[in-house]
Amino acid sequence: MKAVILAGGTGSRLFPTTYVINKHLLPIYNKPMIYYPLSLVMLTKIREVVFVVNPEDIPLYKKLFGEGENLGMKIMYAVQEKPLGLAHALLTAEKFINDGEVKHSVCLVLGDNIFFGHGIAEILYQAKDDVEKNGGAYVFGYFVNDPERYGVVEFDSGGRVISIEEKPKNPKSNFAVVGLYFYDNTVFEKAKKIKPSWRGELEITSVNEEYLKERKLKVKLLGRGFAWFDAGTHDSFLEAGEFVATIEKKTGLMIGCIEEIAYRNGWISKQKLEEIAKKLSKTDYGEYLIKILKE
Repeated sequence: MKAVILAGGTGSRLFPTTYVINKHLLPIYNKPMIYYPLSLVMLTKIREVVFVVNPEDIPLYKKLFGEGENLGMKIMYAVQEKPLGLAHALLTAEKFINDGEVKHSVCLVLGDNIFFGHGIAEILYQAKDDVEKNGGAYVFGYFVNDPERYGVVEFDSGGRVISIEEKPKNPKSNFAVVGLYFYDNTVFEKAKKIKPSWRGELEITSVNEEYLKERKLKVKLLGRGFAWFDAGTHDSFLEAGEFVATIEKKTGLMIGCIEEIAYRNGWISKQKLEEIAKKLSKTDYGEYLIKILKE
């Protein structure tokens, strides 16, 4: 399985700040927003990642991540010229995901979604394993008080999806579909079949509906104790930063520290981590990495 992280778009909900900078590069507390979805992918032991970005942002992402050499990963960049929907963004990554005749399953993550909770790596790994072995797709549901503002998933007792509705007036459940998906290797075929919505975009909901027609769409629930932020508005951006700051100060452990995860995964050496820590030595982030080295 390979991962696609969507980091393009205009960031219009964060104007005027995002007139001049991609929102995914803005800091959520002490690290760029994009670190959080990348860390989630790394926790599932996926080492090959495609960032879908705006053409003008490629130099910035390459400066930040290079080709993944500092993380023991392979990082690639696909360009989305215009924001024509999440499914369209996914399609731009196809040539990086599939190797000729070899088609890979995909983990798709929205770059402004932040997740936290004990055991989240295990939940994601179970979904990944099921998709790789049995095919189909997974969405993830999060309980909300105002489901009419979200895409809402209805499901049976076995976790099989019955329906997904976008911002329904009469929601059939309180579980919102978050910006995280696992798809088998037929996802690109399905994405090519769908038609643009009334907004003129290729919607990811339409891709999910293709799996639903085949009765191959499942849901995993992120229950109590999990936190999910869509950091695309000023208020949610601030809430996410305050949440991360509180957790990190209380526990002394970092959320979304990609170098720590790479090191604990065995993808980079102690020497490489020390090299990175020295460059960041004037920051709390660097001091945290130094602390890890002393364990």
